[in-house]
Amino acid sequence: MGDLTSAPIAGPRPEDHVRGDGELVIMYADFSCPRCAVAALDLQASGARVVFRHFALKARHPRAVALAHAAEAAGAQGAFWAFHDALFADQGHLDDPHLWARCERFGLDVARFDVDRRRPEVIARVARDLREGMRAGVTATPALLRPAR
Repeated sequence: MGDLTSAPIAGPRPEDHVRGDGELVIMYADFSCPRCAVAALDLQASGARVVFRHFALKARHPRAVALAHAAEAAGAQGAFWAFHDALFADQGHLDDPHLWARCERFGLDVARFDVDRRRPEVIARVARDLREGMRAGVTATPALLRPAR
């Protein structure tokens, strides 16, 4: 699963994406990062309680920010984790036509998805996750953290 470090970071917030019942892990990740895809699979297999937060840097991966916005837009329709899993499972198909195909596959409203991913709230959330990750010392993805107690 990777090394877990304690960090001065908040535990789960009401708006966070959380799944699992085991040990609490906050994962800062980027959907275009192959190492993040492996870490996500490992965490899911471990049964960890995962809090997903975005660490999307366009300078490292050109599609990172767009994919983070897309995942949040899918989340607005209740499909964050399905979208998360699909993005990590097929990193060779991350451009817009493939995002729309995923939306259709999950029964999402594609027009709403397209509007939602550009909403100021979505953009602010992704930026907030990045800022908080930087404050906690995240420098690369994936970053697996335990909240400081």
